[in-house]
Amino acid sequence: MDCIALSSESPYAVMLKAAFLIPISHYLLGFLFLLIVFLYNFMEMYFIQELFTGFRGKPVSLTFNSCCDLYQQVVSKCKILHGRFSSTPWLCSPHLQTIFLQFFERVPACNYQRQILKTCDGGTIALDWLRNVNVKVPSVEGFDGVQSDDKTPIILVIPGLTSDSNSAYIKHLAFKMAKSGWNVVVSNHRGLGGVTITSDCLYNAGWTEDARKVIDHLHTQYPQAPLFAVGTSIGANVLVKYLGEEGVNTAIVGAVAICSPWDLLIGEKFLKRRFAQRCYDKALGIGLKVYAQLHRSLLPRLTDWDSISKIRCIRDYDQHVTCVLNDFETVDTYYREVSCSSYVGNVRIPLLCISALDDPICSGETIPWDECRANKNVILATTQHGGHLGHLEGLTGKSLWWVRAVDEFFCAFNSSSLIRRGKIQNNTVDSPPLKSIDEAPYVNIREDGLVTAFGNEPSGELGNEQLVEDDKVGDNNGTVQQEPNATTQYDPVRCPNINAMMVPVKNCLNQLSRRSKISMWVLACVAITTTWPILGSLFFKKKLRKNFSSSSTKR
Repeated sequence: MDCIALSSESPYAVMLKAAFLIPISHYLLGFLFLLIVFLYNFMEMYFIQELFTGFRGKPVSLTFNSCCDLYQQVVSKCKILHGRFSSTPWLCSPHLQTIFLQFFERVPACNYQRQILKTCDGGTIALDWLRNVNVKVPSVEGFDGVQSDDKTPIILVIPGLTSDSNSAYIKHLAFKMAKSGWNVVVSNHRGLGGVTITSDCLYNAGWTEDARKVIDHLHTQYPQAPLFAVGTSIGANVLVKYLGEEGVNTAIVGAVAICSPWDLLIGEKFLKRRFAQRCYDKALGIGLKVYAQLHRSLLPRLTDWDSISKIRCIRDYDQHVTCVLNDFETVDTYYREVSCSSYVGNVRIPLLCISALDDPICSGETIPWDECRANKNVILATTQHGGHLGHLEGLTGKSLWWVRAVDEFFCAFNSSSLIRRGKIQNNTVDSPPLKSIDEAPYVNIREDGLVTAFGNEPSGELGNEQLVEDDKVGDNNGTVQQEPNATTQYDPVRCPNINAMMVPVKNCLNQLSRRSKISMWVLACVAITTTWPILGSLFFKKKLRKNFSSSSTKR
């Protein structure tokens, strides 16, 4: 009878009665467990993976050209770049790495002394020189940097978006490099670092004029001091774009780009993908809105302040402020033109790029792997984890891995033979340009098929050894680089036409000799040896036919 009575009761009522019998503490534990699982996935944590590997971290991945002298002479000696990056155990998340560094990290005490630099358009740039890293005193304006005859290397730091010399990661970098004996100067963007703007122009992701002005100023004031540069986030995009624009005509000897956005168009779409990324986008957009409103009275070209006051993301700021001040038709046009991924292939000085694949702001999808691999002056170091400008390591999280990597890279580079090449390059930056082909009265065709120009001034010929050296330099750079004095001069009047007809043949033979690295005589011997059986058989066959025909006529 009891079984019949129990079966007649509603199963939902039975479940409800059983639910009330479970203690409240068990519900709280279950809710806490679900919350932890949700936060673990939302924060993209990798604590369990690190726990299984004993918190050894994952190795750093290096991407470079196989013929890269920078790797052979510098990076191969950097133990940090060939080691592993292990996150702080309680910060095993890209979001925790990024947020903790910005808001909770204990930064070293730094004392800056300020130097004010005026630009051609009336703008003002604040250069903060690090002094007495263990003492924190107010900044002193009017400081002239270091002594003009000081030979200590100078490191120029270009901060990221809405960042200045007081940012936590900037102080970590400046403190570490100053401890290693370097002179550190931070170039604050216009309107940041406590200095108001003095012209109707704001900085942006592709604004390289201020960096160019600062670099030229430092090189002019301190010509004997090697000049290095470090760019972070948007500052890395500005630095790489500047290096790509200048090529070899830059005073920078070596550079490092940290967490560069690379492709702003892809990066902007990445910031709209998830809720966490949209939070970063909104925070940065509001910061840029405050930056523009702070200098409202000095920006007469901005008239739609109602739209500016409603800015909620980076794209809104670029649409209503950046495009208006810099005459870009659309935001996408601006993103395409200023992205440094299209300039990294033109970099002609040693450049180390460090990025984290789990960067929550600058996506790893934007990294130009092929361009970095093709350029022999670029080394790309990527870590599996690290966040945006984070890479906090150690149990206490006081150390930044990328700061130690930059310090080791610059120290190894400064003691290598590449630094001497950079000094020679700096001495020839201001040399007058060579004459172009259009300015010369005559046009000359070299033996290898290149068209060159020459004037009335005499120029001596070079031997085969010099031509081989020039060819080696051309092969190493991917294209044949022609030196102005590496041409064989011909008189345009006396030169017979047969030489012009022989140019293609000589060009092919020269290319064969360069590729196989053997002399023309060896090629000729090989050609005669390989073709002799055919030519000999034809010759003897023709002679036998002639003898046979003559003997038959006699008969």
